[in-house]
Amino acid sequence: MDRPRVVVADDNVVVRSGLVSLLEAAGIEVVGEAGDGRTALSLAERLTPDLVLLDVRMPLMDGVAAAEILSRTTRVIMLTYTSDPEVVRAAIAKGALGYLVHGSFTPEELTAAVHGAIAGHHPLSEAAVSALVGAVRGDAAAPAAAPPDPDPAPAPSDPAARYGLSAREAEVMGLIVQGYSNGEIARRSFLAEKTVKNHVNRIYAKLGVTSRAEAIARWMGLREDDR
Repeated sequence: MDRPRVVVADDNVVVRSGLVSLLEAAGIEVVGEAGDGRTALSLAERLTPDLVLLDVRMPLMDGVAAAEILSRTTRVIMLTYTSDPEVVRAAIAKGALGYLVHGSFTPEELTAAVHGAIAGHHPLSEAAVSALVGAVRGDAAAPAAAPPDPDPAPAPSDPAARYGLSAREAEVMGLIVQGYSNGEIARRSFLAEKTVKNHVNRIYAKLGVTSRAEAIARWMGLREDDR
């Protein structure tokens, strides 16, 4: 049986490298890598892959816009940190076969999603399923939302719950995954940079890692938890 041929598009080089290593270890051939939507289009046109894995937020052309064009000639799975229901719905409406949110799947589930999408299935993370169900129902039957908890506990399936991160630590980790430096996180979160460093050190300890790259890989399921 021929190996699936895949293009991986993500502007975060750490995430992209982790995905490539994971896929190739599972016998999937990564024929191209892109850091933006336009490059993904160019690679897909030239290499004719079986499937493209697309991040949502990328420079030059975002993943949703790219998915609309790519889906005319190949299969597309959105593979992203973005779980916003409107983005999920837009991506599926533009032709993406599947939508996976980082941190909500194992390496084995990602491999199965690639094979499944090539076979015509629709791999969806729980957040994506919820978004699509909400679209079908029109949210008409949804009860009035309760006031948000100022420091909500993460859902059990969330990696924050798995590693015991506080809400603030989970927020910092989310910004780390998006490529922000400690200084940028401090400005965005209205914290002192020393406070951010303390959060980062506690995150590393809880995840059992020693670097940003390892933390991102473990958080997003790209590295096995061997503790």
